[in-house]
Amino acid sequence: MNNFNINGIIRENIKKMQPYSSARDEFKDFDQKMIFLDANENPFENGVNRYPDPQQKTVKTALTTLRGIAQNQILLGNGSDEVLDLLFRAFCEPNKDNVITLPPTYGMYGVLANLNAIENREIILNIDFQPDVVSILEKINENTKMIFLCSPNNPTGNSFSIGSILILLQQFKGLIVLDEAYIDFSEQESWLEKLDDYPNLVITQTLSKAYGMAGIRIGILYASTEIIAVLNKIKPPYNINELSQRSAISRIEDKESVFSEINLIKEEKQQLLKELVEIKFIEKIFPTDANFILIKVDDATKRYNQLLEKCVVIRNRTTQPLCANCLRITIGTKQENEQLIKILKLL
Repeated sequence: MNNFNINGIIRENIKKMQPYSSARDEFKDFDQKMIFLDANENPFENGVNRYPDPQQKTVKTALTTLRGIAQNQILLGNGSDEVLDLLFRAFCEPNKDNVITLPPTYGMYGVLANLNAIENREIILNIDFQPDVVSILEKINENTKMIFLCSPNNPTGNSFSIGSILILLQQFKGLIVLDEAYIDFSEQESWLEKLDDYPNLVITQTLSKAYGMAGIRIGILYASTEIIAVLNKIKPPYNINELSQRSAISRIEDKESVFSEINLIKEEKQQLLKELVEIKFIEKIFPTDANFILIKVDDATKRYNQLLEKCVVIRNRTTQPLCANCLRITIGTKQENEQLIKILKLL
């Protein structure tokens, strides 16, 4: 078992700091009918004149019911980018520490490393788009604080092997940050059930993909109570606005609609995979556990521009490692997918 010690990776200034205490942190009993004269708010009710719950307890209650994770193991952020940024701020010393990322992958890991003056040690995935575990372990030193694993991965679409993730969890003394933004589309189980088994495991998810709420910007981080306590010290007090909280609760509780949409996306993906095989300039279709498909074509930039001229926007990933002449296509509605195939057949 990994002898993980959280105190060994927290930045010293974070250990010493006292968190900001907002008016709504100090008074938490919202169930009673009270006269609120504590937060310098406009007193005239319009639905949003009061500050939102800084700990988003009602949203977390809904997530606890959905995922089976205790509220004190959940942190919400203004999109996943905020919770990822908080990890850098809490555990990585600028101009000293490093993290490991595995390109091709989600680009914000590298952006946040640069923003926080943290060395980003990139280790390219192998030809099967799997982590090169031996190289990763060789790159680790005493200043390596986090390893980022995106599974299912973006832009490749595949899930990482369970064995590779287990080795890293067991042998690395820092944080394993497992990004599960696309987990609801995958046939693999989420690692949430293993959260209590590995104190160095941090899992991020989002309401932007399967839950169709990209516009409200809510990212979710699951971790040990100790890690969550550290992150709560430094998070902005009102980082999730009232309207986003209400929308999130309504959507999370509407399980039937969400699961129906996920199944429709999966069905459309399978149909699209069958159709793409017939397109003459597509050289390879990569396996996918996500709501998108990565394809290799004869000339990615040419095909991207041709589709753009037909008012179809996809993603050109040809500049990414291992993705020369690759395009990423998100699964749309049945009508959108049919129109895409119709256009592709004419190119």
